[in-house]
Amino acid sequence: MLVINWQDWTHPLAGGAEVHLREVFSRLARRGWEVTLLVSAFGGAAKRETMEGMRVVRVGSRDWFNFAVPLAYRRLSAECHFDIVVDDLNKIPFYTPVFAGKPVAALVHHFFERSIFRETWLLPALYVYLAERFVAPVYRRSWFGAVSASTKQDLVRRGIPEARIRLVPNGVDCERYTPDEAGRAERPTVGYFGRLKRYKSVDHLIRAFRLILQEVPDAELLIVGEGDDRSRLERLSAQTGVRQHVAFTGKVTEEGKIRLLRRMWVCVNPSPKEGWGLTVTEANACGTPVVAADSPGLRDSVVAGVTGLLYPYGDLEALARNVVRILRDGDLRRAMGQAAVEWARQHSWERAADCAEELLLSALQERE
Repeated sequence: MLVINWQDWTHPLAGGAEVHLREVFSRLARRGWEVTLLVSAFGGAAKRETMEGMRVVRVGSRDWFNFAVPLAYRRLSAECHFDIVVDDLNKIPFYTPVFAGKPVAALVHHFFERSIFRETWLLPALYVYLAERFVAPVYRRSWFGAVSASTKQDLVRRGIPEARIRLVPNGVDCERYTPDEAGRAERPTVGYFGRLKRYKSVDHLIRAFRLILQEVPDAELLIVGEGDDRSRLERLSAQTGVRQHVAFTGKVTEEGKIRLLRRMWVCVNPSPKEGWGLTVTEANACGTPVVAADSPGLRDSVVAGVTGLLYPYGDLEALARNVVRILRDGDLRRAMGQAAVEWARQHSWERAADCAEELLLSALQERE
């Protein structure tokens, strides 16, 4: 198979979608699939190498990668016969059904829709917004893998037949991501983990943290991750008067991430839209409950009232109120933490790989 994604998991801007990519398709490679991964190039990366049993080919640049894909596909097809193409519809579609001439399985985390206008200026945002509008007519004969029920519903709403959609969920490594109460912070600690992008709405958490401090004066806020919105968020924390209570860690190692997730009393995800919200499941596996916006994807990964709490997106008072409730109520926090671990254990990467394989075989069998 040929898998096309904007970036691989070693890219400086890699996120949860790239973790999903590595965990699912490396397992399929170990099962005997010959996997070639076509991704954008970046400074210091080899043009070609083998990683996790997959041949990785890097071309173009991240900003213009979608324009480089058709020519790269033609060249790779001359080297190797591909039976199927996996098109990761993460950001801008590659429109592979137009030029591939092979069965296409489209893997969808989520569509940006109007949230892209929060991230960038008008012209590129409009380009992404309009590009998503052509998915249904261009991919009408393709099979789809959706990472959550919310994404599946979005595809159906766009005109994709439900019978052509398979769930390809996220997982978590519960042998690495484990609870450790000895590592829990002594002071009430609220955390965010993920990329620092404007559309992720991390500024909501910083603004709400001022309200949290009014109820829990010794609380701390950990913002774990890196991104081009960091400088704005740092300025905002100073402007709102909470800077001395906020720590920006930058990008951390996998071990560092686990240690910090164990340290948090509650993890917050304020995003207006996610495919699933992988960091939610990772936090849960570490015994940390989550407060998240009641947004597509997040309402799938959080079991409301059991593993965490949901609030209406953008309602800063509700966000603060839910965080304060968990910080103050030790019994609730421990009960949610225990339930969160059990919930996380239900999500394995082996199961995700099984679902992906079922999707691929459905597409191949239809062609035959």
